[in-house]
Amino acid sequence: MNPIPFPDFLKQSKCILGEGAVIERLRRNSDCELDPHIVNSGFIYHVAKRAALAAICRQYLDIGFRHDLPLLLSTPTWRASRERIAAAGLSGMDVNGDNFRFLDALRNSYGDYARKVVICGLLSCRGNAYDPAEALSAADAHEFHAWQAAMLAQTNVDFLLAATLPALSEALGLASAMAATGKPYIVSFVARPEGTLLDGTPLKEAIAAIDAATRPQPLAYMVNCTHASICRAALRHDVNSSLLAGDRIVGLLANTAALNPEELDNSTGLVQEDPDVFGRSVAGLHGELGLKILGGCCGTDDRHIRCLATRLASVSS
Repeated sequence: MNPIPFPDFLKQSKCILGEGAVIERLRRNSDCELDPHIVNSGFIYHVAKRAALAAICRQYLDIGFRHDLPLLLSTPTWRASRERIAAAGLSGMDVNGDNFRFLDALRNSYGDYARKVVICGLLSCRGNAYDPAEALSAADAHEFHAWQAAMLAQTNVDFLLAATLPALSEALGLASAMAATGKPYIVSFVARPEGTLLDGTPLKEAIAAIDAATRPQPLAYMVNCTHASICRAALRHDVNSSLLAGDRIVGLLANTAALNPEELDNSTGLVQEDPDVFGRSVAGLHGELGLKILGGCCGTDDRHIRCLATRLASVSS
C-alpha cells in the first residue's frame, strides 16, 4: 500500500497518470490467448503469459518514472468474480489477492518512485459493459460483487475501482458492496455525448443517487472506455448543468475511437488515434474540466501514454 492514504494522495496530486490498455494489447498477442471466463486474471500462473503482462505494466511504470508523475495501476481482475473464477477452474486460488501481489512486486521494484504509484482493485459489471440491458438490479449486484470487493479489500490495494459501468442499477449495487469493505472507492461509467450513462441516466442523477444511497459515499467518480471528445461533450451537456458532475468526476481513462458504444461493441478492427493527438486531447481535460486522473483505455499503448505523460509533466511541475 502507498504510505499516503489514497484520499490524501488524490487531494495532494495536481494530476495522476493512468495506465493504458492491458487486456486489449494482450488480445493482439498471438501467444497470449485470453481465458473465456476471467480474461487475463490467470496470466500470473503461467510463465510466458505472466512475463507478457509484466512487460506491459513495466512500460507504464517506466513512463511514469521517467516523467516523475504519480501513476495509477489497476489489478488484472476486471473479470475475477467468484463465478468466473470457478468457471475457469481456479476456485482454490486467491486470484484477486495474487494479482495484487504481482502488481505490488512490480511497483516495489522501482525504489523510491514506488511511493508515487497507487494500485486500485479493479471490478466491473457482471455482463456486457456496453449493454445496459444486461445490468443487474442493485440488490442482485450487491450480492454478486460483494465477494470480489471483499477479496480485493483484504489486500493492500490503495482503493477499489468499479469501472466500465453502463447502468445505474448495477452501479448502485457495486457501490454498496465496495462501501461495506471500508476501503476508499471510485465508480467509473461509460458515457454518451448526451451526458448520460448508456442506460440513459444523466451523469449528475447517477452520482446523486449513489451518493444518497451509500455510506460511506464514493471518494469520487470517473469516466472510462470513452473518447476524450465524448467525455468533454458529456460533462458540458446541459443535462449536467449543475456543479455536481463537475465536482465529483475526477478522471478519464480514454479510448482512441470516437465511436458510440454500440459501434465499439460490434467493431472487428482496432481504431487507433495518433498518439500525439490523444495526448493533447486527454491532457487538455485537466485545464478545461479539472480532471486529475488521466490515462488510457481501448486502443492505447505505451506511445499514447508517453505522449500524455509528456503533457501532464508540464502541468504538474
